[in-house]
Amino acid sequence: MGINKDTSNLLQEAALAYADKYKLSIIPINHDKKPFFKWYAYQNKKATAEEIRQWWHKWPNAMIGIVTGQISNLFVVDCDTQEGFDSIQKLLPDSLEIPMARTPRGGWHFFFEYPADSKLTCKAGILPGVDIRGKGGYIVAAPSKNGNGKAYQWFDGLSLAEVTPPPMPGVLLSTLINNINNSIYRGCCPDKQQKTTLTTKTTELFVFGNRDESLFHTANCLVKGGMPESEIRQVLENLILSWGENPDKKWIDTKIKSALARADTRERNLTAEIRDWILAGQGNFKTTDLQHELTLNNKDNIKKANAILSRFCQGDNPLIERYGDKRGCYRRIENNLEEMDFINAPTDEFPLALPLDIDSYSILYPGNIVVVAGSKSAGKTAFLLNIVKDNMNKYEIVYFNSEMGETELKKRLELFGLPLDKWKFKVYPRAENFADLITPEKKVFIIDFLEVTEDFWKVSKFIKDIHGKLKEGICIIALQKSEGKASGRGGDFSKEKARLYINLDYLPERKVNQITIAEAKAWRTEINPRGMFREYKLVHGSKFVKTSDWQN
Repeated sequence: MGINKDTSNLLQEAALAYADKYKLSIIPINHDKKPFFKWYAYQNKKATAEEIRQWWHKWPNAMIGIVTGQISNLFVVDCDTQEGFDSIQKLLPDSLEIPMARTPRGGWHFFFEYPADSKLTCKAGILPGVDIRGKGGYIVAAPSKNGNGKAYQWFDGLSLAEVTPPPMPGVLLSTLINNINNSIYRGCCPDKQQKTTLTTKTTELFVFGNRDESLFHTANCLVKGGMPESEIRQVLENLILSWGENPDKKWIDTKIKSALARADTRERNLTAEIRDWILAGQGNFKTTDLQHELTLNNKDNIKKANAILSRFCQGDNPLIERYGDKRGCYRRIENNLEEMDFINAPTDEFPLALPLDIDSYSILYPGNIVVVAGSKSAGKTAFLLNIVKDNMNKYEIVYFNSEMGETELKKRLELFGLPLDKWKFKVYPRAENFADLITPEKKVFIIDFLEVTEDFWKVSKFIKDIHGKLKEGICIIALQKSEGKASGRGGDFSKEKARLYINLDYLPERKVNQITIAEAKAWRTEINPRGMFREYKLVHGSKFVKTSDWQN
């Protein structure tokens, strides 16, 4: 392979940066993945900058080797297969941020802090598709290229420059130790053929040297079990007394505080929350959108979220992929296929009378969602009850009511001047899980209203679930809306499944109301009604009176 001066300079500068900035022991590696020389000395001393320059002057295309173990305070888990990657992922906390690299052959490298006093060395096949690199080993690092010109690459946001290798989680360390079983095995490094004995940190609880870790482990288990904090304190005090020591209040407080903090993290389950947020939406999104919607307003959670997004890009069935040229832009991968039976699909519309002549501009079909987003005093409930009154002799109407009691509903209906026994619809009190009650029959379902007080992005998921249950009927969903906003709770997420989206606003300065067609997917005329509006007054809490024509 010929010498590429640009690549040579890049490799040398990267090798110098690894040595200087991150205090790692560096050696040059040939394309057969073996060092160019006997390198054992660099397990105990680090190469100087001058040595590194001489090496890359002599071997300009050498790959960068990082010596693992105590000398670099580095332990690497090397996954060669998807099975190996998945098995390691299951042993990692959801929100743990780890430096990660991709190998030219599609493998993964996870970088951890070297476990103190463990003397962990190297082993191939410790789990199916998983090798480990510790004392006596090395790993090839980006931007090295193999003999075929393919590069080792850091995942975006997860390089050593951006993430510090964390301590190995206890469950991962225990799993590796249990699989090693203190056996004698042949070293992992290609040019080191002598047998090496593995010694590991003891996992016995409360022995001298690991009492701090054992105390935290106990506190964590008790917190997970739901024991009150005062009782946990008593257990830890008695444990310390059993060692012949006086309980240290500060020590105990620290362990309990750490265990409670871990419980809070588990409770939040950031990975599941981010996954739900992604699945609730469609198309492209930015990390800033995610941070805003999930109120990730501290640096630690933002870093964890970035790491989770990077993981969601990996594997055989990634959830998302990076999109565009800018960092922090992603696209959800839509790979769920359901064949559409367009041959047997009905062609008739679902003719529904709507207040203020909206139906003169928009067409509805079976299975459609209509969203009515109304601000305070705009007449959202009156709008829905008018739909009931104008259509109840034609369709079966099911009305889910989240606010009004029976007496208040009775008073509202009396405002229409229609005898109560003439109202032909079914009303049920319901404030959540509306999708459970949607059936495929030709009915009009009305939700007054879809109440979400936090995590507004979930509005899209709820609407999507409802849409999935519809077949021959339609559903009209009312949302709360802030005055002057272009959409209701959930923002643009609430528009994704709506074939007709209506905004109702009260204009206090003029003491009139305004209706706007925010979205209309099927037009009745050649004119796109999107953005059209007209003014109206709500009389006696029941009658909509037009005070202007439709305008663009």
